[in-house]
Amino acid sequence: MSGIYWYKKLNNKAYRSILTGAVLLCAAPAALAAGGGQPAKESSMYDPFVITMIIIMLILLLAIGLLANVVMGAASYYYQKEKEREQQKSGASAVAAVTTVLLLLFAAPVFAQGGNAAIDAAATVQATSSFGGLSPTAFYFIVGVIGIELLVVFMLLYQLRVFLAKEKLQQDLAAQVVKKPGVSFWDKMNKLKPIEQEAQIDLGHDYDGIRELDNRLPPWWLYGFYVSIIFAAVYVWRFHVSHTAPSSAEELQIAMVKAEEQKALYLKKSASNVDENTVKVLTDAAEIAGGEKVFIQNCAACHGKAGEGSVGPNLTDDYWLHGGSVKDVFKSIKYGWPEKGMRSWKDDLSPMQIAQVSSYIKSIHGTNPPNAKAQQGELYKEEGAGNTNPADSLNNKVASATNK
Repeated sequence: MSGIYWYKKLNNKAYRSILTGAVLLCAAPAALAAGGGQPAKESSMYDPFVITMIIIMLILLLAIGLLANVVMGAASYYYQKEKEREQQKSGASAVAAVTTVLLLLFAAPVFAQGGNAAIDAAATVQATSSFGGLSPTAFYFIVGVIGIELLVVFMLLYQLRVFLAKEKLQQDLAAQVVKKPGVSFWDKMNKLKPIEQEAQIDLGHDYDGIRELDNRLPPWWLYGFYVSIIFAAVYVWRFHVSHTAPSSAEELQIAMVKAEEQKALYLKKSASNVDENTVKVLTDAAEIAGGEKVFIQNCAACHGKAGEGSVGPNLTDDYWLHGGSVKDVFKSIKYGWPEKGMRSWKDDLSPMQIAQVSSYIKSIHGTNPPNAKAQQGELYKEEGAGNTNPADSLNNKVASATNK
């Protein structure tokens, strides 16, 4: 906000009167200076130094008048705003305005006195003066008046700054929006009543200081209940009325069929992953023939081509050193028995080849080849050996130790 703005905004009759008076006060010293009545050659008013000092005083007086006008306008405006905001503070602006007027009224007579003193000093100037033709008293008086005028200007500027700062502060405060305390997400979800409104939902039941309130169910709970009802209706219709989706029993059957398919696929892919815990007697002729071929190539040197035994034990009788089941045979071939001269074949044969050899050895049981080696180890009998198993393609016959 500039002085022109305040002048235009607060340009009324009273302020025009004040400004007119200030102009008249500015003209008074010049009139006094011009009316000395002394001859030009005896007056010091034509001295450049004196003229400069008088011009400075006039400029300062004009500045005081303009600043006073602006400050009075600002004081009046601020007073009106404060009166609207708070009636209690209405006297502060009036005091500032009165102070400004008093300063202005004080400055004008002083300047007038200074002008008269300057004219008198010019009339009584002595040739010996060293202050531009002025006596020391007149010179210091003029300088004092200029100093007072500068002090008044600074005071007016300071007062104007105070008014502008207060107005800016009030505008900033008015621009700030009062932020209401936010409602938490939990309160929104539950639509809880604030504590100030609990009296509206109080049922009047008091149990040991605990009041019963008529709180509504949370909206999320109600909506969840409605959704569950809709879901139940759709579920019953689809699974038990229209049968457009499988029931639980039907889903179980479908899952079992799928599991069997996955199991068969797994067994097909993991046929070579057999070990001593999962090996079974093979009945396929091609697999038995493959086992025989591996046996002749790797085992016949110690056990004979027909398994009759040589360096190693007889593999066709009922006596075994380390067990006679297919799992025991698989384990003996895989890991060997180094302490008895039986090496490990797990690095030379695949698990499937070991299974084929084990099945071949089980197939030659009871064949009684010529030049059979004497029995070694303990008697071993297969479970259910006394019964003929039609599904067993090996046709093994268990012989007692006395028949060997």
